[in-house]
Amino acid sequence: MSIISRNGTKKGKGHAIVVTSGKGGVGKTTATSSLGAALALRGQRTLVIDADIGLRNLDVIMGLENRIVFNLVDVAKKTCKPSQALIKSRKSNNLYLLPASQTDDKDVINEEQIKNVIEIYKREFHYILIDSPAGIEQGFKNSCAGADSAIVVTTPEVSAIRDADRVVGLLSARSIDASLIVNRIDYNLVRKGDMLSIEDVQEILGLDLIGVVEKDDSVIVAANCGVPVVYNPKSNAGKSFSRVAARLCGENIPIRGGGEGFWGRFGKRLGLAS
Repeated sequence: MSIISRNGTKKGKGHAIVVTSGKGGVGKTTATSSLGAALALRGQRTLVIDADIGLRNLDVIMGLENRIVFNLVDVAKKTCKPSQALIKSRKSNNLYLLPASQTDDKDVINEEQIKNVIEIYKREFHYILIDSPAGIEQGFKNSCAGADSAIVVTTPEVSAIRDADRVVGLLSARSIDASLIVNRIDYNLVRKGDMLSIEDVQEILGLDLIGVVEKDDSVIVAANCGVPVVYNPKSNAGKSFSRVAARLCGENIPIRGGGEGFWGRFGKRLGLAS
C-alpha cells in the first residue's frame, strides 16, 4: 500500500488526530467513527484507532465487533504484522479500524510503543483518528503519543467543559494544536438561556471551533445498528460531522451560531464572569 493523491502523485505521511475530552460520555467515540466514515467518503484513506485499552467500544459503533483477531496491543508488541490487525469497514474501502485490546490494562504498553505504531500507519493512510479514553491518566497520554493535532469534543455542560479545559492545558503542554467540536447542542435551550451557547464554550476553552453537532436521536439509532451516522442522509448530526470532515480537508465552510446562552448569568454566580 502507498498513499496516492487524487491526481496520482505520491503524498507524504498521513496526519494523526487524537479525539479527546477528559470526560466520558460526551461523544468521542461517535465523533471518531463518524469523522472517519466522512473522510473515507471524501476519498481519504482513513484509519480509526481505539486507544481505550480494556474497554473498547469503537468496534461496536462501527459494526465490526465480530471480526477482531488482533488489536492495538498486538501491533505495539509486534505479536502480529500491522496489516493483520486492521479491519476494513463494511461500508467503505477507504475506512479501517485498529481495535483496542479488551483483556489488557491501559499501562500494558507505553507512549513510545504507541508512537511507533502511529508512525507505521502514517505511511499508509491520509488520516489517523485516535479515540482517546476518558480521563487524563496513562490511556490519555498514550493516545496523544504520535498525534499531530487534537480535536476536543465537549457537550455544553459545565462539568464536561471543566474537564475539557484541563485536557486543553495538557495538550498545550505537549505542543499539540487543538480544535473544538461542541456536541449535542440544543438550540431551543440555548435561546431560552438554559444551555451554554457555542460562544460561551469557545470563550471558556479558547479553542478554534471546527464543528457543532446538534442533539440528534439518530446518533443513538446509528450506534445501536453499528453504522456511523454520516451514512444517514436525513441525520442533522451526520451532516454536521460531514462538514467537519470537509473542514479537515481544507474546505472553508461556515459554522452555524448558537445564540447567547447563560454563561454570563451562571458565571457571575460562580465568580467566573464579569
